[in-house]
Amino acid sequence: MTLPTLAELRDHALRTVLPAAALALSCCCAASAAGAAEGAASADAVIEKYLQAQSAGLPGKVTISLEGRGTSALPACDAPEAFLPPGAKPWGRVSVGVRCQTERPWTRFVQAHVSVEGSYFVAARAIDAGRPLGAGDVAERTGDLTRLPRSIVTSAAELAGVVTANRVAPGAPLRKELLRGVTVIQQGQAVKVVAQGQGFVISTEAKAMTGAAAGAVVQARTLDGRLVSGVADEEGQIRLAQ
Repeated sequence: MTLPTLAELRDHALRTVLPAAALALSCCCAASAAGAAEGAASADAVIEKYLQAQSAGLPGKVTISLEGRGTSALPACDAPEAFLPPGAKPWGRVSVGVRCQTERPWTRFVQAHVSVEGSYFVAARAIDAGRPLGAGDVAERTGDLTRLPRSIVTSAAELAGVVTANRVAPGAPLRKELLRGVTVIQQGQAVKVVAQGQGFVISTEAKAMTGAAAGAVVQARTLDGRLVSGVADEEGQIRLAQ
């Protein structure tokens, strides 16, 4: 029996052992890449679900998108947890924390954008300071509220019984700090205080201790000296809470 030469052994290794090793290495790398991709997809879902929960109740349709590299650079993790840093709000561009409680815990931050598509109001024409808002003064628009001032007016109810504190240019978004309530009660004015319940209405005369806009709390002193507190209505009366 003739023993194989060293050259023949080397050729055999090149034909059989090395291809098998290369195949095993390729499978290992593919599995690692698949695991990383699966981990990134899992983190994506966790972040989106978390931000959807945090943004519930916002005035509009919420859309969440990841920015930059997203979660692709995160280490693999079976159960990632998302969180917001203290004081952060799910509004506009925000950094979302992702933590993994493994044998070697880690925490990373991912950039995301929370857009809120909703209605808001703008000045339909120039509005002078101190002028009550009326028909034709405002127009409704739709857009991403996160790209507008946080104090933007999004409800028509907020425009009832208000005047502009400053001049507002045509097309300018209406912000809460630009509006104030119409004064319906002046300090020292004689007012009617009304208490209403099921089946009865009682009223008395009083003197307003302060001025007030409609909807504001105001105090008044009755003719017999009692101090009462209630809410000013649009008719200039004080309605006592029931």
